[in-house]
Amino acid sequence: MKVRVPLWRRLWRRNRDIGLDPDRADLVVVASGFDDAEACSAALARATALTPDAPAVLRHHLRIPPQHVQTVCAIAAQDGYSPAPQVGGPGTDALETIVLQRVQLLDALHCSQERSRMAGLAQRHDGIADGWDALQPGQRP
Repeated sequence: MKVRVPLWRRLWRRNRDIGLDPDRADLVVVASGFDDAEACSAALARATALTPDAPAVLRHHLRIPPQHVQTVCAIAAQDGYSPAPQVGGPGTDALETIVLQRVQLLDALHCSQERSRMAGLAQRHDGIADGWDALQPGQRP
């Protein structure tokens, strides 16, 4: 007898093993959305360097009070997010800047869902979700 795996488990598994190392040196920003009024679909539509069928590193830029950073990172880790290495300094207004990243296939629906999820996570911990960006390997000359 064949065991049927629910669709959501197959989709979950597929998005977890798509083979892009988020620490690659050749990753460049191919899409971004830092305007709350702009839909993810519009941001992705104007992203001319984005390869839609290829995996991307989706990064969410959050500002969180220092006492809540570990909790926020632990909650996000349940969905496969990890903190990205910090490039800049600490946040400006008693909030610590963190960037949470995950590799996934990027489309408007899932980007919008994740954006909303991160905004809610930040808000529940007295923080702010500044926006998101997506990275893919840069074009070779």
